[in-house]
Parts: sequence; C-alpha cells; structure tokens
Amino acid sequence: MSEVKKYRKLPVVIEAVVFDGTLDSAHVITKWAGSPFDWSGNQETLVIPTLEGDHTASKGDYIIKGVNGEFYPCKPDIFEKTYEAVSHD
Repeated sequence: MSEVKKYRKLPVVIEAVVFDGTLDSAHVITKWAGSPFDWSGNQETLVIPTLEGDHTASKGDYIIKGVNGEFYPCKPDIFEKTYEAVSHD
C-alpha cells in the first residue's frame, strides 16, 4: 500500500526575470531565452511554449529558466514562496 510522505524541494539555483508587459521586457526575455515568444503589443501577455503546451505570462509574472533549460511563467506569489535571491559571486 502506498503511503503519503513529505519531500523538500532540492536547493537548485535558477535564473528568472519579471515580465513587465512592455516591448522592452519581451525583447529581453526572448533574447535571454534564445527563442521568440509570442507577444502581442496591445496585450500585456507573453505566450511561452512549454513541454505541457503554451502558457501565458501576464504582466508581473516571473519567467523562469528551469534546470533543464526549459522556460515557463510563474505567478509572483508562488515565486516569492518558492525562491529567494542569491548573491552574484
């Protein structure tokens, strides 16, 4: 029989940037990702293709580069509960 166990997320360092809904922000993110994402200038959203399908990032969302080089959006409240800044050594 299966049992419920507790797990802790491994301490890995990721890269992330906040999408602020502007063209400049969209350019920074697509240059960083090395792949254009779908940005509609009159909408403050950025469509990011992921392994699970397209995800839409809204103004204020973090765009995360995962441990396998994949990109995905994350809502600010979840990001702030999950990650903390590290020093730039």
